[in-house]
Amino acid sequence: MDHSTSKLKSELIRVIKQRSYREGDFTLASGKKSKFYIDLKATTLHPEGAQLIGKLAVQMIKEANFIPQGVGGLTLGADPLATAISLAAWQEGLFWPAFIVRKESKGHGTGKVIEGAENLKPGAQVIVLEDVVTTGGSSLQAIQKLREAGYNPIAALTVVDRQDNGEATLAAENVRLLSLVTLQELMGK
Repeated sequence: MDHSTSKLKSELIRVIKQRSYREGDFTLASGKKSKFYIDLKATTLHPEGAQLIGKLAVQMIKEANFIPQGVGGLTLGADPLATAISLAAWQEGLFWPAFIVRKESKGHGTGKVIEGAENLKPGAQVIVLEDVVTTGGSSLQAIQKLREAGYNPIAALTVVDRQDNGEATLAAENVRLLSLVTLQELMGK
């Protein structure tokens, strides 16, 4: 990791700790109980947080030698990430359009499951985004819907990996998980 990446990561950890880390008794999306919660929307919807996420994600994706043709994931957690990363890529001259995967098709209008598909080529290689990965369940839902629509999820990227088997779950689907921050890094261990 070069100095600029390390600096961005340190700044992102600071923002996450200030805006998104909470202690108490929580039930996670996976159904597991936890003594802490990372409400990442407070970071992803903040201008500084979004900018840091976008820049760091673009660097990490490029370093991993992935060449996506789109970035997005399951609504709602992935929505601000997709925009931040798409804009950061655009500032570097890269065309990584954002998309949103709905949990179910709209009951009106076009009935789309994938919003922004007009900007994706058939069979496009895409990176699935998720704000916090615990078991990888939300990413798996998005991966399945994208595959059904004919797209090729080549990787998943999360802002925070709680390091609770999500990486292995995604690896079983031949999808590599990239993590901007691990729980261990966030906790300073």
